[in-house]
Amino acid sequence: MSTLIDFIPQPYSHTLESGEFQWSAPSNIALVKYWGKKDNQIPANPSVSFTLNNCKTITKLAFAKKDVSTSLVTVAPGKFSFDLLFEGKPKEDFKPKIQKFLERIEVYLPFLKDYHFTIDTENTFPHSSGIASSASGMAALAMNLMSLEKALNPEMTDDYFYQKASLLARLGSGSACRSVKGQVVVWGNQANIQGSSDLYGVEFPGEIHDNFKQYQDTILLVDKGEKQVSSTVGHDLMHNHPYADRRFAQAHDNLDALITIFKSGDLDAFIKVVESEALTLHAMMMTSMPYFILMKPNTLEIINAIWKFRNETKIPVCFTLDAGANVHVLYPNNVSEKVLQFIKNELVGYCQNGQYLCDQIGNGAMML
Repeated sequence: MSTLIDFIPQPYSHTLESGEFQWSAPSNIALVKYWGKKDNQIPANPSVSFTLNNCKTITKLAFAKKDVSTSLVTVAPGKFSFDLLFEGKPKEDFKPKIQKFLERIEVYLPFLKDYHFTIDTENTFPHSSGIASSASGMAALAMNLMSLEKALNPEMTDDYFYQKASLLARLGSGSACRSVKGQVVVWGNQANIQGSSDLYGVEFPGEIHDNFKQYQDTILLVDKGEKQVSSTVGHDLMHNHPYADRRFAQAHDNLDALITIFKSGDLDAFIKVVESEALTLHAMMMTSMPYFILMKPNTLEIINAIWKFRNETKIPVCFTLDAGANVHVLYPNNVSEKVLQFIKNELVGYCQNGQYLCDQIGNGAMML
């Protein structure tokens, strides 16, 4: 297994004056939730997610050596120099997050202070939709920076490229490390999952039953406002949480259970684990100090409607939640028609402005 020292590069064999790369990276939805972290974005428990396909961030990274770039770049040597555009327009309020990210990853990418960067980013989903854009955004930026490093060190292997991209993405946003590569991605040390690591996400190495191929995720946008509590604050509240240790043990148990479930294709067992994990995540928020509730009344209406529908029809549809009010409706591809009809008939009324997004399992980041 790699250690942090493995990601600190030797002097580069090539130089590059200027250029640009463009990558897309998707969001992901955790089945076993990551909630609580140690220093340096190390997770307090392992997690596993489905990589999404349609909800993604597209980021273009242009770069020019500071000494050869235009006279407009008057930043002193030894400082990070970058412009940030969101959908083509300057986005000053994102800059502190990028600045902090560059500070965290500089030890792994020593070339960062040699260039002026223009980061131009956009999402395929509405920015204020309440979809976690930090995962897709940080993953897309990490892929671009790794493309630049690969140009400086062309001998780099693909395995190293993706591992390091995931490690860098994690330092921007923990769950971003699960948006780099693979359909089902594990992040965090888990004894029964070979190659799993706290440092980066890995493709789930076990067998995956056909039931879980092309799995669908329809995201019901219940509340598109800003979260009352940031994820960073929420994670920190796990430090003195009365139920933290039991929760971390439960995550390990549920991940072990999913190893068997993915292999057998047991949808009933899958539903139990996934819904329990979603509710546990919110239970942790409700029982921290200070405590908070991110679900809205319509979140509960949707959950109850899904339970009733599943009970009456025996169709294996379930929900999961992120740290917010929106509901991810998960179901196998072969029942899509019936579930989408149910969503249109019964659930759309609970969505803000009737909005929902249809997504499904995808493969991770792509160079454009």
